[in-house]
Amino acid sequence: MDRNNIIGIALIFILFLAWQYFLTPSKAQIAAQKRTQDSIARVERLRDSLTIVKKQEAKKKLEAAAEVPDTQRTKILGGQFGAFATAAVGKEETTVLENELIKVTFSNKGGYIKDVLLKKHFKMVHGKDRKDRKIPLHLLEDSKNRFEYTLPVQGLRNGVNTADLYFTPEKDGNSVTFRADAGNGQYFAQTYTLTANSYKLDYALDFKGMDKVFATNAKTIELKWVNYLDKIEKSTQYERQYSTLNFKPVDARAGRCSPTKQYSEKDAEGAPIQWLANTNQFFNSSLMSEKGFASAKMSSKNLAEESEDLKELSSTIQIPFGGGSNEQFAMHFYIGPNEFDRLHDMGYSMSDIVPFGQNIMGTINRWVIRPLFSFLTGLFSSKGIVILMLTLLVKLLLYPLTYRMIYSQSKMTALKPEIDRLKERHGDDQQKVQMETMKMYREFGVNPLGACFPMLLQLPIWFALYRFFPASIEFRQANFLWAGDLSSYDEFFQLPFSIPFGFGDHISLFALLWVLSTLLYTWYNSKNMDFSAQPAMLYMQYIMPVMFMGFFNSSASGLSAYMLFSNLLNIGQTLATKYFLIDEKKIKAGMDAYRKKPKKKSGFGERMETMLKEQQKMAEEKAKQGKRK
Repeated sequence: MDRNNIIGIALIFILFLAWQYFLTPSKAQIAAQKRTQDSIARVERLRDSLTIVKKQEAKKKLEAAAEVPDTQRTKILGGQFGAFATAAVGKEETTVLENELIKVTFSNKGGYIKDVLLKKHFKMVHGKDRKDRKIPLHLLEDSKNRFEYTLPVQGLRNGVNTADLYFTPEKDGNSVTFRADAGNGQYFAQTYTLTANSYKLDYALDFKGMDKVFATNAKTIELKWVNYLDKIEKSTQYERQYSTLNFKPVDARAGRCSPTKQYSEKDAEGAPIQWLANTNQFFNSSLMSEKGFASAKMSSKNLAEESEDLKELSSTIQIPFGGGSNEQFAMHFYIGPNEFDRLHDMGYSMSDIVPFGQNIMGTINRWVIRPLFSFLTGLFSSKGIVILMLTLLVKLLLYPLTYRMIYSQSKMTALKPEIDRLKERHGDDQQKVQMETMKMYREFGVNPLGACFPMLLQLPIWFALYRFFPASIEFRQANFLWAGDLSSYDEFFQLPFSIPFGFGDHISLFALLWVLSTLLYTWYNSKNMDFSAQPAMLYMQYIMPVMFMGFFNSSASGLSAYMLFSNLLNIGQTLATKYFLIDEKKIKAGMDAYRKKPKKKSGFGERMETMLKEQQKMAEEKAKQGKRK
């Protein structure tokens, strides 16, 4: 390797380290961020203090109202709650609906879902002893969550917030209705119905007589939904990349807030919305309507690493209100796993919640890779064996491309002795060697890029699989060999320290074996390849797997296992094809026969040869000038 190659590789390493360095904020930036955060914190403390004072005053008023008869409460609380004054005083109670899959706990204060226990799934906790433990998995359980309507009551500037009302529950079988009485047979009610063996709840609003209670110009009812996503998975960094707020307009494709930005906002004002989904990596809490919501504003905020929560998702939804005296609005809740088939059967493109990717990658994952995986899961219970068989099927489907690549490599191998003689003949004249080599390729019918094109054609499938494994809940907490969870990294070796640049404090054996098998495969292929013209390419083939070890070390072990299996099958296919299917003597005879045929130069070949001749001429002129000096 000459000096220029060493300089080039060194520059690549420097750029890689610089990229990592500049991503890390400087001390001045950290200090500025801290000052900004402190200022925001002071404002929030002041605002919280004012809020506390207002709440204390409201609490005293409510306590006073609780001591008087219902007929007098309207006089005391009417200015704050209007017709709902009698519902403003009460005691919080809970009601439970459950089936085989979930247990849903409701609060009568606000009539909202307070907690959902998923019976078939568990949360993974990485303890201080660095061992993984499974604990019960709850969704929507955070005390900071909000699910509240602003009722546009006549005469009240800010309306009435349902979070301040105590609803009367009426349970009937696996259905419960929460009713907030407004007097004279008028009420606002929420009804939840849980069907058997389902994560779906039917949810309906009933505006009985609200045309006389609400403002005459009220066309929508505002719903504020704030959901703090819990850290459910072992790899928080990985989970953050796949957790966000998804939504779908009625007549458009599904969209989402950016999962990677610190703060991302979407405004669908004036656009009917079919559904919204607060989505973790493998679970979601969705609200949908067949009629569609009038509009919605949505935002996703990444919380600090030390926070107990992952993200804060916020939605402001406008519920249509036609002004009728007995109006209803039907909706549905889905609170459960991101199972593609289950979501797909619900319609309205709900399966787009599963982050398989967009365009061709998503298409391949949804309608090629996923059906294959589902078929194999029916044959094998071990998800690791399914990954192996899936890898084998993909390799068999792509084998025609692999064969063309190996065949092209064999032609290059057969031509290598001729190229070696060229190097001996022309010595250090690299320009002459390149020109004669290109001429020889054309004479013998060898395409030096023939081994590259099949690899490029496989890239869409590789990218699709990169998205498939961490998005498929079937791999979650599935163990294989030393990996306890194929959706997260495997910790075969635990380090007493943490390595920066995303490497972590562990060694993933699947990732390490992938690196070693890649280096082995590169060494085998390079033995019969000519890299004399561009030796840096050979060295980069050895360096890149080592560099990517830091990336794959914290990736899903299912993905690393697939890559390892893919490498092993590549080696097997290459050896079997070369030793049993390809006859190098026939290849050489065919190349010699092709050399004797008259040929017509292609435009590209002529331009390449002209360019090389001009470069050689310039090099010769430069050498002559050097001798004169």
